[in-house]
Amino acid sequence: MISMEFLFATGIGFVTACGIWLLLRGRSFPVVLGLGLLGYAVNVFIFVMGRLWQNAPPILGLDGRAIADPLPQALVLTAIVIGFATTGFVIELALRSRAENGSDHVDGREPGHPPKSDGREPGHPPEAPK
Repeated sequence: MISMEFLFATGIGFVTACGIWLLLRGRSFPVVLGLGLLGYAVNVFIFVMGRLWQNAPPILGLDGRAIADPLPQALVLTAIVIGFATTGFVIELALRSRAENGSDHVDGREPGHPPKSDGREPGHPPEAPK
């Protein structure tokens, strides 16, 4: 019989591997999806580390029974909110990069195509009009 710990560890490992694989793609959208998957894997990992308690009060009782730790749930809830904000910010960065470069490739140019030449050195701002 497969244990629940093995199933959770395998699932978290698979989601993490998929997230890393997506992060290594050359387009902006898979990178954003990969960041999201990594965030979900970390959230599930933190939640699972808090263990599942049955019939246990969330705070210390007077009778000395086992208590459930509310900290992992609070951390995961905070991480979900921060993850939404970060995902929105990264999507905005990807859209702006697409608008400025004309490509959604993470390097700013399509593979096999020469970089755009606008008469200036790379890394230098354009000159002001005279």
